[in-house]
Amino acid sequence: MDKKIRKAIFAGSFDPITNGHLDIISRASKLFDELQIGVLINPNKKGLFSLEERVELINACTKDLDNIKVIKFQGLLVNYCRAHGIDTLVRGVRSEADVNYELQMAHMNKELDSNIETIFLPTNKQYSFVSSSLIKEVLKFEADVKHLVPKEVLIALENKTK
Repeated sequence: MDKKIRKAIFAGSFDPITNGHLDIISRASKLFDELQIGVLINPNKKGLFSLEERVELINACTKDLDNIKVIKFQGLLVNYCRAHGIDTLVRGVRSEADVNYELQMAHMNKELDSNIETIFLPTNKQYSFVSSSLIKEVLKFEADVKHLVPKEVLIALENKTK
């Protein structure tokens, strides 16, 4: 009997990927045979990096994790999961507000596909305030974010904001 490969996806806009995201990715990668990082276009967010740049940055930042696959997609996450044999969504939560939002999303995803499970990983407390949006906001004021993003992202941010 063939052993089922445990696959999960951690999806987001990752514009840019932060150390908080990488913490969740690293921890989730230990729980699954394959962890896909789903990079999506969020029409509600103004992007700093193109979709291709975000994929490149994530690949660079996760190159030491051998069970990571970075993909890009549009549309409903549950449709992508159904088409690719993924039954678990990984979500990072930083605060009570995140839990409330993510719980609603988990319920909706379950309603759309009863085979989909969502697991929540609490963020490392040192990254509990970090978001891609906040990184972009403070960069407008030339703040030092080197301890909040991977070095590859810091270089890309410096090049992008020159």
